[in-house]
Amino acid sequence: MSLFRLDASIRPDTSAGAELADIVEAQWTAAHPDKPVVRRHLGTDPLPADAWAHAHAGALTPDADRTPAQRDARLLAESLVAELEVAEAVVLAVPLYNFGVSQHFKTWVDLVIAGAPLGSPVLKDKPTVLITVRGGGYGPGTHRDGWDHSTPYLKRILADVWQADLTVIERELTLAATAPGMEHLQDLAADLHAEAMAAARDAGRETAAR
Repeated sequence: MSLFRLDASIRPDTSAGAELADIVEAQWTAAHPDKPVVRRHLGTDPLPADAWAHAHAGALTPDADRTPAQRDARLLAESLVAELEVAEAVVLAVPLYNFGVSQHFKTWVDLVIAGAPLGSPVLKDKPTVLITVRGGGYGPGTHRDGWDHSTPYLKRILADVWQADLTVIERELTLAATAPGMEHLQDLAADLHAEAMAAARDAGRETAAR
């Protein structure tokens, strides 16, 4: 058994999501020092963009008639499913990009769905921590309320389709310290940062205790 950790940031050295995932991971490994952490970083090692099309087509094609690309894609998809199946717990760090789901993460989701039996809840009852971070503010009353088209999707896939025992940690205003025009939000951003770090510590301890 293991902890499966997935990161999707294209800027790993400055990733706000990775900082929070590190906290969750540290709490888990402190409680389970003899168990491995399996990592997949989609931002630095992305999955092939065309793999899902080949995996999907391969699923509809008899094995003997599959092309080499379809066979390779099927093997890849099944290996991604296997990573989740053997994990004891899961932590996912997924940023909001351009108001939507990271393309790297979406490719991963599509391949996992292709590699599992149709409708399979691949995370059923498995402790799963989703960390999602946003550079701006998207809450009620902000001028971008409703522009976050990623977080609802992530919750739908993980909790409803894959049936994970899901804990969600969200952090906003991650760009307040560096983006022009956001200076007045820096104090609020610092408070949200501290809250997210505390939530990550709690989630890590709770996940480790499961």
